[in-house]
Amino acid sequence: MVNVHSIIPFYLVLFFHVFSLHASGDQRPPNVILMLIDDQGYYDLGCYGATEFHTPVIDRIAAEGIRFTDYYAAAPICSPSRAGLLTGCYPRRVGLETWVQRADSRVGLNPSELTLAELFSENGYATSCIGKWHLGFHEPFLPMNQGFDEYFGLLHNLDPVETRYFEQSGGVPVLRGSEVVKRPADPNELTKVYTDECIRFITENKNKPFFVYLPHTMLHNPLGVSPEFRGSSDFGEYGDAIQELDFHVGRLVNTLKELELDQQTIVVYLSDNGRGPGRNPQQPLIGRKLTTFEAGIRVPAIVWGPGLGIEQGEVCREIVHAMDWYPTLGSFAGISVPEDRVIDGRDLSALLTGKATGLDDPIIADSLNGKILERRPWNPGDEWSDLVTREEYQNAFFYHGSQGALAAVRWKQWKLVLNPSLELFNLESDPSESKPVRNPEIIRKLRGMAVLFQEEMRDGEREVGRINE
Repeated sequence: MVNVHSIIPFYLVLFFHVFSLHASGDQRPPNVILMLIDDQGYYDLGCYGATEFHTPVIDRIAAEGIRFTDYYAAAPICSPSRAGLLTGCYPRRVGLETWVQRADSRVGLNPSELTLAELFSENGYATSCIGKWHLGFHEPFLPMNQGFDEYFGLLHNLDPVETRYFEQSGGVPVLRGSEVVKRPADPNELTKVYTDECIRFITENKNKPFFVYLPHTMLHNPLGVSPEFRGSSDFGEYGDAIQELDFHVGRLVNTLKELELDQQTIVVYLSDNGRGPGRNPQQPLIGRKLTTFEAGIRVPAIVWGPGLGIEQGEVCREIVHAMDWYPTLGSFAGISVPEDRVIDGRDLSALLTGKATGLDDPIIADSLNGKILERRPWNPGDEWSDLVTREEYQNAFFYHGSQGALAAVRWKQWKLVLNPSLELFNLESDPSESKPVRNPEIIRKLRGMAVLFQEEMRDGEREVGRINE
């Protein structure tokens, strides 16, 4: 039998698959809902091992889609993590690698960056951001100047470090565009209110393709839980808030089904950074938010798209990261990332649809955005050329701490911690990072990757947005 993938590029196979789904009626591109939970830890869903609370809806989505075991946020803290997700770039490349943007910050996501929202908006999508922004608070940096047709939510956190800026004006505002609709924001209402807004938006735009970015304020402290869910779990407010999130994810999925959009919609469920370590011997990851231990930056990730060829009931153990969604979702929508964009994400559409068996599969490059990493410079020089291949380098993940410094490199099962001294861990046999191993060849390879990455970032960093006041 002739292998069709040997004669037809994968992106054409994907295009014809999506096109055929709607050949008898609406022939539009797929809808996308990109859901980002704030501060949800690796073990904090039933499908990731939680027993103290229940998440039947999200667990079902995982069972009907793909659950990732080795997925990394772009950073272990809010603002850099969001910058990486929306630009497809390491936060350092776009100048937003350090800490978070507070209400007094003059810095934000540079309007010259092409966000996911702009990518979709420029290709006929209705776009909405509903939830926490945290990528700059001056006019040029706001969501509706970054590709979103609509915005509803909070530009800020609700912790005391940020609420102090609003004490004289009545508290942190909930905004619709630039209009204040409520002040102060009530954390107990936000999960429901955001979901209500999302349902309104997809209902009003059901006859056109839409892209929704839904960055929830929960589960960031201070936690908010509605009266209906208070005391519903065995894990205090945090467990209650997770169970409330699960309920409202169910409302969104039910709405997609009621509107007959479930077969033409991709839902991606992510966390922006880790929270804390495992709670029992079956949960070995260590670390907390702000750290680059595994539990500080490795987080839950689920993708669901039953009508769009996305694998069902799969557990993916490939090393995947936040920057990958940019070219991947573009491919599902039939959108080529413009040629002037240099990004750090990989097109995983072939992996998600089962056409590729892993990240080393050559068919990955046949995807619509499959060759995008060729735009990244590659000049390893004599010292590293015999030790590091371009493919190995591109499939590595580079951990950055909350202050923006390169902290570690992950390649296959290996993690090389760079500071205060070089320590190599085999995460496959030692996920708790407790027993450094000696393997000079692997240490040198990953150290070489770190050197090459530092050089690439030094030469390729772009300007952060800045207001001079």
